[in-house]
Amino acid sequence: MSTEVANAGEVISPIFGRLTLDWIPYHEPILIGTFAGVALGGLAVLALMTYFRLWMPLWRDWVTSVDHKKIGIMYMVLGFIMMVRGFADALMMRAQQAMAAGGATGYLPPHHFDQVFTAHGVIMIFFVAMAFVTGVMNYVMPAQIGARDVAFPFLNNFSFWMTVAGALLVNISLFVGEFGRVGWLAFPPLSGAAYSTGPGMDYYLWSLQIAGVGTTLSGINLIATILKMRAPGMKLMDMSVFTWTTLCTNVLIVAAFPVLTASLALLTLDRYLGTHFFTNDFGGNAMMYINLIWIWGHPEVYILIIPCFGIFSEIVATFSGKPLFGYKAMVYATACIMVLSFVVWLHHFFTMGSGANVNTFFGITTMIISVPTGVKIFNWLFTMYKGQVRLEVPMLWTIGFLVTFTIGGMTGVLLAVPPVDFQLHNTLFLIAHFHNVIIGGVVFAVYAAVSYWWPKAFGFKLDDRLGKATFWFWFIGFWFAFMPLYALGLMGVTRRMNSYADAAWQPYFIVAAFGALLILCGIICTFANFGYSILNRKKLACGNDPWNGRTLEWAMQSPPAPYNFPQEIHVRGRDEFWRMKQEGFTWAESYAPIHMPKNTATGFLLAAFALAFGFAMVWYIWWLAGLAFLAMIAIGIGHTFNYNRDYFIPATTVTATEAKGATA
Repeated sequence: MSTEVANAGEVISPIFGRLTLDWIPYHEPILIGTFAGVALGGLAVLALMTYFRLWMPLWRDWVTSVDHKKIGIMYMVLGFIMMVRGFADALMMRAQQAMAAGGATGYLPPHHFDQVFTAHGVIMIFFVAMAFVTGVMNYVMPAQIGARDVAFPFLNNFSFWMTVAGALLVNISLFVGEFGRVGWLAFPPLSGAAYSTGPGMDYYLWSLQIAGVGTTLSGINLIATILKMRAPGMKLMDMSVFTWTTLCTNVLIVAAFPVLTASLALLTLDRYLGTHFFTNDFGGNAMMYINLIWIWGHPEVYILIIPCFGIFSEIVATFSGKPLFGYKAMVYATACIMVLSFVVWLHHFFTMGSGANVNTFFGITTMIISVPTGVKIFNWLFTMYKGQVRLEVPMLWTIGFLVTFTIGGMTGVLLAVPPVDFQLHNTLFLIAHFHNVIIGGVVFAVYAAVSYWWPKAFGFKLDDRLGKATFWFWFIGFWFAFMPLYALGLMGVTRRMNSYADAAWQPYFIVAAFGALLILCGIICTFANFGYSILNRKKLACGNDPWNGRTLEWAMQSPPAPYNFPQEIHVRGRDEFWRMKQEGFTWAESYAPIHMPKNTATGFLLAAFALAFGFAMVWYIWWLAGLAFLAMIAIGIGHTFNYNRDYFIPATTVTATEAKGATA
C-alpha cells in the first residue's frame, strides 16, 4: 500500500487517510466503558424496536416527516439526548476538580480534561440549547399564526437532519480519534495546524459547519413563514409575543450564522491548505478571528435567550389570568435587544489591548442592552400583579427564572465595567455568570415550555409531582453548583484548570460537585416523568385547553391533527382565541380537503452523506469525501425533478368527533 507523508509527519494512506487503529482509544478506560455502555444500550433499543415492529412507523411517520409539529418534537428529543451527553462532561469536570487539590492529579489526564471542557461547551450551545429553542419555535410558532405548516416543509426536514448529522459527528469523536482541546470557540493560534495536530480540531470544524447549514436554513424558513403565512387579518402587532421573539431570533440567525460559517471556513483553509488568515506570521492576524467569532458569538447568546423571553411571556399571561402587561413595550424591547446585540461583542475581550476609548464604548453599549431586558422583567412582574396567579409547574420555572436570571444579569452588568473585567475575565466568576443566564434563562425556559405545551402536543399532562421535583432539584442544584464559582472567581481562580495547588479551594469545588449531583437528580426526574406520564396517559388526559391558554395555538385540538385548525380563523386583534372563547367558540362539524406536503427521505439522505463527507474530511479520506459530495449533489438534483411531492388529505378521513378530541 503506497503512502504519502503529511507535513506534520502523519502517514496518509490512499484508502484510509490518516485513520489507523492507533486512533481507537484502547488506553482510555473511561472511553472504552462509555463505548461499551452505548453499544449495549443501542443493541437493546434495536432489539426492542425490531420486536415491536417500530421501524416502519418510525421511518414513515417521523424520519421522513415534513410536519412542523413532528420536526419540532424531534428537535426536542435531540436536545434531551445531547443534554445527557453534555451533562456527563460537566459531571466529569466537577468530579475532577473536586479531587485534584493540593498536588493531587485526579482521575482525568490533562489532554482528556481539555477535550471534555471543549466538548461540553460545543454540545451544550450548538446541540442542546439551539436544538431546544429551534424545536419550540418549530412546534409553536406556525400554530400561533394560523399556518398549516412552515413556508418550506422539506427544507425544515433537511435542516433538522443536518443538525443531527453535526451532533453525530461530535459523538463519533468520542470513540474514533479525539475532540478539540481548544475551548468551545477554538481561538487561534492554538486551534491552528501548528498547535492542534490530529483530528480533534477537524471534528470541531466539520460538525459545526454541517449543523450550521441546518440552523441557517431553518432561520430563513421561519422568517418566511411569519412574514408570508399569517392567518387572514393578522397584522404584525396582532402576533403573540412568542411569535415576535421567534421572528427576531431568526433575523439574528440569518445575520450572524454566516459570520460563523465564514470564520470556520477561513480557519479550515489555514489548517488544510496552509493559508495564513489567522496565523501570527505571513500577514495573518489571530485577533481577526476573535473579532469574527464574537461578532457571531454574542448575538448567539441572544439567539438562545430571546425565544425564552417569548416562552415566559406566554406562561405568565396564562397563569396570571390576564393579558400580558405592556405588549408593545415587550415587542419594542425585543427588537431593541436584537439590534443592540451586534454592538457589544468586544466586551468578550476587554483585556486584549483595544484601548480605553473602544473599551468604554462597548462597556456602555453592554450596560444599555440590559435596559430592554429590565423592561421585560418589570412587564412580567406587572402581569402577575393583582392577577390570579396559579403556581402550576410552568409557573414555578418562570418564577425561578425571574430570580436566577436577574442575578445573572446583574453580574453581567458588573463584567461590563472594563476595569472589573480586567480582574475577573479569565476566572470562574465568568463561568458562573454565563451559566447563571443560560441555565436560569434557557434551560428553565425549555422545561417551562415542555411542561406547558406537552398537553397540546400529546393530549395529556406531565405528572405534577415529578414535575415539581424536577424543578426543585434543578433550582437548588444550580445555586449549589455555581455560587461557589462566583466566590472562587473573586479569589482569582482561573478557568479550565484540571488541578490546583491551593487546597483551600477544594471545599468550594466539592460544594459545586454536590450541586451538579442535584442537577443530575433533576435530569433523572425529567426522564422518569416522561416515562411515568406516557404509561399513565389515560389518567393524565386533559381537555383541548388544559391551561386555559390565551393564544391562537390553543384553538387546535389536543393532540393536533395533521391539518392543524378545525376551522378557518379570521383574526381581529390580539388574544384572538380568548375572544373566540368569550363569544362561544365551537369546533367545526365539517372539513374541506386540505393541501399538505408529502413526506420525503431526501433530507435524511442528504444529511447522511453530509455526515460521511465530514468524517472523510476529518480523516483525509479524499475518495470518500468526493463520493459523498457527488451523492449530495445527485440527490439534490433528483429532488428538484420530483414534482409529485404534494397530496390532499380528503375531508372524509376526519370526523367531527376526532377533531374535537377530549372536551375541555
